Amino acid sequence: MRVFLRAASAALVLVVLSGASASAQQKFAYIRSSVLLDQAPGRAEAEAQFDKETGAYQDQIKRMSDSLNAMVADFEKTQASLSAATRDTRGKAIQAKQAEYERRTRDLQQKAQQRQGELVQPILDRVKAAIEDMRIEGGYSFVFNADQGSAIVAMDKNLDITDRVLAKLRGSAAPAATRPTTGAPAAAPSGVTRPQTPPLD
Repeated sequence: MRVFLRAASAALVLVVLSGASASAQQKFAYIRSSVLLDQAPGRAEAEAQFDKETGAYQDQIKRMSDSLNAMVADFEKTQASLSAATRDTRGKAIQAKQAEYERRTRDLQQKAQQRQGELVQPILDRVKAAIEDMRIEGGYSFVFNADQGSAIVAMDKNLDITDRVLAKLRGSAAPAATRPTTGAPAAAPSGVTRPQTPPLD
């Protein structure tokens, strides 16, 4: 589920810098986006929903992986005794099954990414709105994201408004919209090899 938070954090980094009209005296503040996203109302519910949907598709991918593994194992065990024509036929069958495995996992990954966006966006919108409200209320010209990876290398801790933004979020919390659709499969293997069912974040 860390993927869920990383995606939200990456999006938030792009929007927390809110400009105001230039003036002689500008006020600045900063937030820690990882804290906001981790503690935002609705995040735990959205994460639970995402994990639930992911689990169903993990099972599907595992069944496909197990079936392909069985085909590969049987082929490796018996290929020495097979005729060239039979080896070719069975090899092509394995390749076709693996291609289907890869196609299906790619399809599920795309659907998972779409679902992730559906779950993240309402939370992200509320966080952005709370930051903007605090910027206006505090008369700040800019609100920076001070999480690791930002351009900020030193800061006055008195300018940290993360807790105030959290308080505003909690005061105007709305249930996160969820609906069952798809979950996140893992990347498919390449080559005719025994696929491993990859873990989901």
